[in-house]
Amino acid sequence: MTTSIPFTDVVASLPESTPFVGPEAIEREIGRVFDARIGANESAFGVSPKAAVAMQQSIASLSWYGDPENYDLRAALAELHGVSMDEICVGGGIDDLLGLVVRMTVSAGTPVVTSLGAYPTFNYHASGFGGRLETVPYANDREDADALLAKANACGAPLIYFANPDNPMGTWHGAEDVQAIIDRVPEGKLLVLDEAYVEFAPERTDPPIDTSDPRVIRMRTFSKAHGMAGARIGYAVAHKDIATALNKVRLHFAVNRVAQAGALASLSDLDHVRTVVAEVARGRQEYYDLAARLQLPYIRSATNFVAIDVGSGERARAVVAELARNGVFIRMPGAPGLDRCIRATVGTPEQRAVFAAALKSALENVPA
Repeated sequence: MTTSIPFTDVVASLPESTPFVGPEAIEREIGRVFDARIGANESAFGVSPKAAVAMQQSIASLSWYGDPENYDLRAALAELHGVSMDEICVGGGIDDLLGLVVRMTVSAGTPVVTSLGAYPTFNYHASGFGGRLETVPYANDREDADALLAKANACGAPLIYFANPDNPMGTWHGAEDVQAIIDRVPEGKLLVLDEAYVEFAPERTDPPIDTSDPRVIRMRTFSKAHGMAGARIGYAVAHKDIATALNKVRLHFAVNRVAQAGALASLSDLDHVRTVVAEVARGRQEYYDLAARLQLPYIRSATNFVAIDVGSGERARAVVAELARNGVFIRMPGAPGLDRCIRATVGTPEQRAVFAAALKSALENVPA
């Protein structure tokens, strides 16, 4: 029986999909819990001890709503970045903030530009608001900034998505190149600069934040280096007019009290973040060494994951499935050309050892 529910044309046209299949769904399918959950770029090293205490203490007041203005956290972030509180918007992770930016700028039929194979949640929101996705391919496994800008100019797109460092390949552009990209964004267009992994990147990857420029919105998260992916909290830094517009459409209680307390405490314990970054760098090198022993090319990464080239999309899918059957959760890029790689998050030393043994076995069982 067909329903007569009055869905909008946009909703009626959308596929039944979400950006990601969660590891829990795969565990249910294979009937076992993963021994190594290293596919979603979560931190394997936990939250700051200070954040853990703050979050535990906040539970006593969990019957209250969180501060809808995120005042204390915005004040701390403003001091950290040398900007005004009015130039910061806090949301339920970068995923939430991407939805707000799309809602703010995209109507049915509006073209938006991204890279083919880049972070899919941006596409999810753009499609959900009726936008028209315009994509350009990666160039040498990096997002092609020249092509993104050219495409935006050609199709009249007001919104451009660009991640630095990049997910899913882990590649990056230097600060000077990123600033040159920002400088070339035409007036009246907005560059979404997703910097979720910037803490893991080499120095001089991110240019200084300049909130006087209304052509760019910088997005950061507590999900990665701060280890708070499950708490869902991130923030955008932008020109006051942009931050004000985001605040007009955001869900004001999207960030709960526990997340607010944890994020604020984590900002006061940046030694923990530095420790995580150092351990991730050691783990990345282990993955490079593993790939070299297995005679596989790898892509140097500025994130908490490494992409390893197994030769083809068909083989990569088979390796991912074989690993899942043997208790190791990883993912892979989805776009043609990029899908020759598998992508593994840097886990604990124990998880890295499990992955190394499982990958060797999987490659033996999956022909080249």
